[in-house]
Amino acid sequence: MMKKVLIVGGVAGGASAAARLRRLDEKAQIILFERDDYISFANCGLPYYIGEMIKEREKLLVQTPEAMKARFNIDVRINSEVIGIDTEKKLVTVRSKEQGIYEESYDDLVLSPGAKALRPNIPGIESTKIFTLRNIPDTDRIKAYVDHKGIDSAIVIGGGFVGVEMAENLVERGLKVTLVEAAPHILAPFDSDMVVMAEKELVENGVDLILADGVKAFKEVGSQIEVTLGSAKMVSADLVILAIGVAPDTAFLKGSGLKLGPKGHIVVDERMQTNVDGVYAVGDAIEVVDFITGEKTAVPLAGPANKQGRIAADNIAGLNSIYKGTQGTSILKVFSLTAASTGANERTLQKANLPYRVVYVHPVAHASYYPAALQLTLKLIFNDQGQVLGAQGIGYDGVDKRIDVIAAVIRLKGTVDDLAELELAYAPPFSSAKDPVNMAGFLAQNVLSGRTHVAAWKDIELPELKDTILLDVRTEEEFSNGHIPGSLNIPLDSLRDRMAELDKSKQIIGYCQVGLRGYVADRILSQNGYKVLNITGGYKTVSLQEFQPQNPGSENRQSDSGVGEVNTPQGYFDKSIDACGLCCPGPLMQVKAAMDTLQQGQVLKILASDPGFYEDIKAWTKRTNNQLIDVAKAGGVISAFIKKGTQKDPLKQEPAAALKDNKSMIVFSGDLDKAIASFIIANGAAAMGKKVTMFFTFWGLNILRKHEKVNTQKGFMDKMFSLMMPRGSKRLKLSKMNMLGLGGKMIRKVMKDKNVSSLEDLIKAAMCNGVEIVACQMSMDVMGIKQEELLDGIKVGGVGYYLGEAEDSNVNLFI
Repeated sequence: MMKKVLIVGGVAGGASAAARLRRLDEKAQIILFERDDYISFANCGLPYYIGEMIKEREKLLVQTPEAMKARFNIDVRINSEVIGIDTEKKLVTVRSKEQGIYEESYDDLVLSPGAKALRPNIPGIESTKIFTLRNIPDTDRIKAYVDHKGIDSAIVIGGGFVGVEMAENLVERGLKVTLVEAAPHILAPFDSDMVVMAEKELVENGVDLILADGVKAFKEVGSQIEVTLGSAKMVSADLVILAIGVAPDTAFLKGSGLKLGPKGHIVVDERMQTNVDGVYAVGDAIEVVDFITGEKTAVPLAGPANKQGRIAADNIAGLNSIYKGTQGTSILKVFSLTAASTGANERTLQKANLPYRVVYVHPVAHASYYPAALQLTLKLIFNDQGQVLGAQGIGYDGVDKRIDVIAAVIRLKGTVDDLAELELAYAPPFSSAKDPVNMAGFLAQNVLSGRTHVAAWKDIELPELKDTILLDVRTEEEFSNGHIPGSLNIPLDSLRDRMAELDKSKQIIGYCQVGLRGYVADRILSQNGYKVLNITGGYKTVSLQEFQPQNPGSENRQSDSGVGEVNTPQGYFDKSIDACGLCCPGPLMQVKAAMDTLQQGQVLKILASDPGFYEDIKAWTKRTNNQLIDVAKAGGVISAFIKKGTQKDPLKQEPAAALKDNKSMIVFSGDLDKAIASFIIANGAAAMGKKVTMFFTFWGLNILRKHEKVNTQKGFMDKMFSLMMPRGSKRLKLSKMNMLGLGGKMIRKVMKDKNVSSLEDLIKAAMCNGVEIVACQMSMDVMGIKQEELLDGIKVGGVGYYLGEAEDSNVNLFI
């Protein structure tokens, strides 16, 4: 007998259940209801579309109703909201945009209603300037608002994953961003001793970070919205993003007989089945078991939702699949920083009354002698039996794979011995012979065996100094650059000769920079009768915990924005951008765009990996009257600090005559390689602030033609010309080595592999950068090309127009 299965809600859980069920049962009737237009979309990518890291909206749409029907034969009903369930009669009530209200029967039912963004009953919450982000329509509304001219600032309420991602992406859009978090720290999965690194990264990238201060009220004041905080402090901006969490969207289940948890989550067993036979639930709306503690919890993550959908489908199809719990493995990009965690953190274990131990390591991501060896921080949590309970990692490189490895060990109930014994891939560009995961395992083994006596600085309550000695075993130079107050400095290499200076009756609390030398000192002193504790993670961990966000604030930035000879502290910047991976003229174009958003006297920091950028940025700052504070190369990465508008303007020395400084070129050729060269030069000149005019004539007009065919009225000869000429930039040939079109495909692939912008992207960039692109009217007439066949935004002009532009140029090129 054919089984009829209804699935309420798509996205991760529902769509996965539908696809899996079809693969298991070709005969089943499967109907999927979705209240909106989109059944499966990349909700984790929504902030990056708003920030324009993801350019095309279509890439967010993972699956469409038409595709689901064609491939899986699933009856997808969009704009259809399930508003009630009768579990006794096995009926659901549906409110459809097209069919109105109707009922649908089922044999099995999968609930995947998801969660909704919280909107607490705060005065002013109804303002249209307050947005939440949960789905595609939310995304469209926010992006349209941010795209609007005059939107310069935003307040993000909530320091969870969505809040931090939105803060970053709005900064990337050029907005002044304030992030408000009611808790003492952002990002709840991380412990406070780790998350300070992410908070520091936010502040250093210009985010005003306000911690331990909740929202009291909202109020629209003119074109802005004013937010009153619990401390009575007020902040204002053009819009507010509310990202304080989610609640299960289960109100429609009232009276259904389904058991709900204390916060409204659907209660399920390990087979994803509810308390009602034949009704399953998955995703953000369900209560799950914490894999570490065994307690009930809720973890709204896409990975677990996908697995739960698969397991529900298995059980409907007669397979005995079980869900063993959620360990909450997650990862986050915070500007250039990566933050990841898995398993339980300290707060969770304390709440569950589970004993644990903690160690920290600060290794580099790959072999230290290989270029760009960047340090990362790993925190490992384990119990007295050595079982790994959790881990957190933060750094600029290699964090993701280390947390994934530890997550796998946790899932397999592994121990610190397993971490130490793991044989992981090694070559200098990727890791070290002793991988950071191995190092964390080694340290944990030493702790459990008693070979080292570690303590976390946050747990140390210093008694009277007469009973304690704080011992810094770093070099004198390191000590002078910063140390814990009250410390005695005896460098490790001198410790054996000077240990008599230490009182054996006192507790020695030793530390080095990251913990390794402290461990060696512990071994030396312990075997000589001293009582020693080594601060795990060393001075680096201690100093990180002392970080307090000093919000730059608009007031502070304005006080440093004066034009002229203003002293700037080394390393200070108001905005940073990362252009690593971009080839010329990409980095200069990024610099130009970022500098346009800064005020006079503010500082831009840029990182780039293009070798030519080292000299390019010197010429750019000189020609654009900006001040190059510093430029340096390190490990293949070039860093530059540029102050806006503080270079002496040479034009002011010659008021008598205006300098002709425009650039113009005639593009006669329609060859692919020459077209690419033309637009690289044009974009480079535009990035240097020059007015650029490109005059396309004869065969060069083919570069500007639309790729698709445009129906126009033409005579016979004009039609013949159109048929013989390439239509648009994608059909151009190389001037040499074309090889029946293979050469063009090869050069495009090489450009893509080497991260060089395609010709089409270069054309778009030129238009965005204000390059004036002119099509020769005479050539269009001769060759039978109509204006409607050209790309939008192309100006049509004659030779007189070009000569006028050339008259004001000091560079004229013929290509």
